Amino acid sequence: MKKGIVLLILLALVVMLGFWIAGSYNTLVGQEEAVERSVGDVNAAYQKRADLIPNIVESVKAYAEYEQGTLAAVIEARSQASQTKLDASNLTAEQIKAFQEAQDAVSGALSRLLVTVERYPDLKASQNFMDLNYKLESCENEIANARRLFNETANKFNTTVRKFPSNIIAKHFGFEKKPYFEAKDGAEEAPSVGDMLAK
Repeated sequence: MKKGIVLLILLALVVMLGFWIAGSYNTLVGQEEAVERSVGDVNAAYQKRADLIPNIVESVKAYAEYEQGTLAAVIEARSQASQTKLDASNLTAEQIKAFQEAQDAVSGALSRLLVTVERYPDLKASQNFMDLNYKLESCENEIANARRLFNETANKFNTTVRKFPSNIIAKHFGFEKKPYFEAKDGAEEAPSVGDMLAK
């Protein structure tokens, strides 16, 4: 009789352990999928901005014929950034850094372009340019939100990967921490127009 009770208790413990392992594994899978989905959202937000750039360049080109160097810099930065994508299945800190650098180059080139627009009041007053500028601002907000949401989902996943006892399951099944998007150096200070012109 005692032997049967001990076997039932052991069987119950094994079943509970199995449920715990399965639950921990499924939680990690779900959180990793959320991180991968948020990588797609980041890529989509940056792609939306990239798709808008040719229209902005054409709009400026019609008014600012003497700004060819600035326009070429925007086109080149967009081209370089389009070749750099985040791969959700193999996300590394180096990959995010290279992606950020390419996208920062686009942001810098767009900033210089928008500063040059200040010299053309007719362009600034153009309804087409105002619409494009509004869309660009909207894209920048989407990018910021996508990056923030990515960092939140990566943080949730990373916390689960590191917490005991789920860290045992994570290590056993090869779940690894995800890198974060980081703010650019000096991002805590608002840029001045002089800084933008110096870029």
